[in-house]
Amino acid sequence: MQDLKVEIDFDHFPPEYTCDGEGISPRIRITGSDAPYLAIIIDDPDASKGTFTHWVAWNIPSTEEIPPGIPPEPRISHPVSIVQGMNDSRKTGYTGPCPSKGVHRYFIRVWGVERELDLPPGSERVELTDALASAATGYGEAMATYGREKVLKSPPATRT
Repeated sequence: MQDLKVEIDFDHFPPEYTCDGEGISPRIRITGSDAPYLAIIIDDPDASKGTFTHWVAWNIPSTEEIPPGIPPEPRISHPVSIVQGMNDSRKTGYTGPCPSKGVHRYFIRVWGVERELDLPPGSERVELTDALASAATGYGEAMATYGREKVLKSPPATRT
């Protein structure tokens, strides 16, 4: 399997990519793929109930950059062509990190894929990983962390 280089612009998720901000998908840069398509899974293995999937997407024509802010629709053609599946929030598209406690790790996993995958929009992670078992030709990943800062609000000062 070919090694892909996957890069993101941060080591710790900035708020705009999380539930504490706009919750938009991050920019992902990919090099080293000669496959015609890409597939993506972003997940959190530190979630309290087991691995939580934040994004599944496939049939992305091979590119060196997936721009930020991919719309959360099942099938899009702009800014890039993507078919998106159901994440563990039961929504189509990307959902940002939102850990209830502690700092979690988030893996951005990218596969080079030799052909279009015959999966309908809204398919789940298990269906994508099953399809990738016979179609993936390359793989790479990046990792970033996120922990929500607890803001302690003090009661308003009493004026005397």
